[in-house]
Amino acid sequence: MSESINTVKPEPPKGVGPLQKRETRLAWGLLSPTLISVALVVLLPLLSIFWISAKPIELADLRPVEPNVYERFRGKAKAAGDEIKIEYRLTNRSKEKVIESVTLRDVLPEGLTAQSVPENCTLNGREIFCELGDWEPGYKERMQIPVVVEEAYIANPVGMRDYPAEMAGISSSDLFNASFTFDNFTKVFDSDEFVEVLWVTIFYTVFGTIGALVVGMMAALLLNKTFKGQGFIRGLMLFPYVAPVIAVAFTWVTLFDPFSGSANALLIQMGAITEPINFFGEKPLALISVTVFEIWRYFPLSFLFILARMQSIDADMYEAARMDGASPFQQFWYLSIPQLLGILSVLFLLRFIWTFNKFDDIFLLTGGNAGTRTLTVNVYEQAFALSNIGAGAAVAVVIFVCLLIFSFFFFRYVSREEGL
Repeated sequence: MSESINTVKPEPPKGVGPLQKRETRLAWGLLSPTLISVALVVLLPLLSIFWISAKPIELADLRPVEPNVYERFRGKAKAAGDEIKIEYRLTNRSKEKVIESVTLRDVLPEGLTAQSVPENCTLNGREIFCELGDWEPGYKERMQIPVVVEEAYIANPVGMRDYPAEMAGISSSDLFNASFTFDNFTKVFDSDEFVEVLWVTIFYTVFGTIGALVVGMMAALLLNKTFKGQGFIRGLMLFPYVAPVIAVAFTWVTLFDPFSGSANALLIQMGAITEPINFFGEKPLALISVTVFEIWRYFPLSFLFILARMQSIDADMYEAARMDGASPFQQFWYLSIPQLLGILSVLFLLRFIWTFNKFDDIFLLTGGNAGTRTLTVNVYEQAFALSNIGAGAAVAVVIFVCLLIFSFFFFRYVSREEGL
């Protein structure tokens, strides 16, 4: 008679053991410097932009509201016993903010004796302390204190600014208070130019990105061969990308100048045009020109990545396709493109984000004029040209939201097929 033996499987321990807790603490300890660095470098500036976008402040409001004083002597001391006056010019440079509980503290130079002080001031030895009350916006006042010159000052004369007065006061700032508003966003979206600026940005970004990828792929196909001078030609292809942007932008503006540019002169001599064309000064040609510049300047990046990916494709596939009678176009479409989709999707993502944020190229070529004003140029104009830092931050938030939406759809639908 056989007996069945029931074996009981051991159950895994429940909960977290002390060793796992120690490993978790060690992992968080090692990651904490990185997390703190990311928070300081990325999150804090991003949060500050969101904060400023909800504040009705201008560029001047970023300066702290504080009382100002300019002090000087009225009169000239020639001998002991002469009487001169110390003058304080007191101002509140803010046109909107009140400064409360303003005080002034100063020390008289050695050898000067104050004869009297204003009612709101006290004199303790050589130290003067004044309680000046609240200052309304744009407040101005002159306060004078008569002093008698002694021999010690004649022997060693010094100016009042060698003993700077200390001013103190309490003022509120819209930047740090808890009041928020959507007026900046209202101004941005209610503007008649917003739709046009958004359209220009999308056109510039989409065609600049796709054009850079297409031209980069064409260059990679041409140079994916072995020939004499191959290394030199590949290095020459990188020139637009590595050259300083201000140099190449100035070269393009000079080359396509309607009055002295070589391009217009050549087209006129060839009979292609009868009068000069203002490539960077007319709508919609200016937008097309800056987009072409974007394609020319940044196709080398796509060229490098695509060429590197092409060289890693197994050559046996192409040889087998040729034996089966596939044409060069069929080899490219059915063999090369599927192998390049991964790197092309990554390049499209990076180039789209970088081009959407591009500012320096357009600003150097056209300054945002002639229908080339993008959202990034609008940020500069709102924040610095118009001194409306809040509206500029609001446009920056719009840029962030647009890129966030694009990234969501890209990783939601595109990257799944490419294994990203």
